[in-house]
Amino acid sequence: MDYSKSVIPSHLFGDRGSNLVVINPGSANIRIGLAQQDSPFSIPHCIARRTTGANQLPRKNVQDQMLNSQVTTAQHVEREKAYDIIASLMKIPFLDEEVVNNSHPRKMGRVDVLSQQNGKKEIVYSWTDVFQNNSGSSMALESSSHKHETSESLGLQESNGEDKPDSSEPKYKEYICGEEAMRISPTEPYCLRRPIRRGHLNISQYYPMQQVLEDLQAIWDWILIDKLHIPHSERNMYSALIVVPETFDNREIKEILSIVLRDLRFSSAVVHQEGLAAVFGNGLSTACVVNIGAQVTSVICVEDGVALPHTQITLRFGGEDVSRCLLWTQRHHQTWPPIHTDALAKPIDLLMLNRLKESYCQIYEGEVEAVGVVHSYEDGLPPGSHKTRLTALNVAPMGLFYPTLLVPDVYPPPPRSWFKDYEDMLEDTWHFDFPRRPDVSDGLYSGINNPLQMWDNYPYMSNQQKKEDNIGLAEAITKSILSTGRIDLQRKLFCSMQLIGGVALTTGLISAVEERVLHAIPSNEAIDTVEVLQSRTNPLVVAWRGGAILGVIDYGRDAWIHREDWIQNGIHIAGGRKYKDSYYLQAQPMCYINS
Repeated sequence: MDYSKSVIPSHLFGDRGSNLVVINPGSANIRIGLAQQDSPFSIPHCIARRTTGANQLPRKNVQDQMLNSQVTTAQHVEREKAYDIIASLMKIPFLDEEVVNNSHPRKMGRVDVLSQQNGKKEIVYSWTDVFQNNSGSSMALESSSHKHETSESLGLQESNGEDKPDSSEPKYKEYICGEEAMRISPTEPYCLRRPIRRGHLNISQYYPMQQVLEDLQAIWDWILIDKLHIPHSERNMYSALIVVPETFDNREIKEILSIVLRDLRFSSAVVHQEGLAAVFGNGLSTACVVNIGAQVTSVICVEDGVALPHTQITLRFGGEDVSRCLLWTQRHHQTWPPIHTDALAKPIDLLMLNRLKESYCQIYEGEVEAVGVVHSYEDGLPPGSHKTRLTALNVAPMGLFYPTLLVPDVYPPPPRSWFKDYEDMLEDTWHFDFPRRPDVSDGLYSGINNPLQMWDNYPYMSNQQKKEDNIGLAEAITKSILSTGRIDLQRKLFCSMQLIGGVALTTGLISAVEERVLHAIPSNEAIDTVEVLQSRTNPLVVAWRGGAILGVIDYGRDAWIHREDWIQNGIHIAGGRKYKDSYYLQAQPMCYINS
């Protein structure tokens, strides 16, 4: 049944995969597990930390809350135009079209709420209990703590206990990770953080680099202890294989490696690219990998087990944007119940919208409607249920091809230049004189009180320019494949498209991709056949599974970085963090073993 087990003998997975942790971090979810497991844990990639100080203004229950931007008038006009284009293609009424009579019967697809297309039942989320569980004896608690909790959380709890010696007083958990973090009531003193956003470390003026890295470490450490039951004392017996998104830059990969080797204490680690891991996960050697994630979509071509960097295209939208668009569509048609639903400020609402999208959204012609149950989550009150008619369920996923419908740029872009390697990271950069932009005042460089702002104004030249285009999915795939420049490879890639990520499970998406890619190919190109290959592995976890296969094959570990070597050569105590040469690191993802 398991394709990978049929290619690699099961005993190899048992022997070599028992001490190999495969980590595939994403903007919305992290997939992590031992290589010998059939599937990883898929956990929301977020952490909610307890806020202190009642006078904190403005009070935020989401770290990025201040970055949320309103949809502009121009964006709204473009969104309505995109809706009408899709309505014409899908043969449904335009956005403001009133159907006075039913002389022309419409094609109607109804989905029974009790037997939905994906067999998913309605889920009612409950508010998370934010208080520590003090049940049991103190001896048992101490034993459990030493075995299952990080030293950081222990220290926080001990200091909290000193502040409030009365054991009968409920104590807040200092931080909560995963889905439980998304289900915390807005009335509780917690702030939700996502350390990765839109395919990059979520560094901003509201979320400093050090906090981002600390949160990443805390989330991953919690998973290793709570889910995989690997305490700190046993980490030196484990290696980590990191399947990184193509969107990550060199410095982001270096920070991740430092967390894994220095802070999480793995004995060794190696980095592989997500696109190539996905190819291995499906038993292919050449393919155009289309990864539709929660917040970003990336396209990259792989030839004979080697990723082609110049073919990579990044699109700043994904499954969460489809979910938000579903909400906008229902509100415009006045089918949404009169409740306060906010996917950006209330993470529990995003969980609900994602579930509705997965259950009901599909792509085919005609009106696609369903009767579903929408839940309201209001300020700690018990969830309310609202049976409602959902309409135009084929419009939101079509936003993948017409991204102006999604209005994906909800956040302003982060300071991208921070991630670029201006020079060899072995050198000290703090005392270098960088060229100044003529449009920036001299006052900006008078000190380093705001290093983020200073970094943001450095010019940079990237040795691997990553393209971010405001184009639709079909155009991105076509552009990526045609950039290979060889007709034989182009024909092979157009017939070897691979869709991965949660959105890839959308009913009707495969045929929609094939049809629109075929139409997007210029008429002067000698290509007349396109095909999306059926995934042998669950598209949600295929990149993680491919990472596990690569780790088991790569038993010689020539490309692996050992903890002692990374710490000695990568960190210089006197001057802060220093790193291995960036060219060496960039070559790491290409050190694959082809079987």
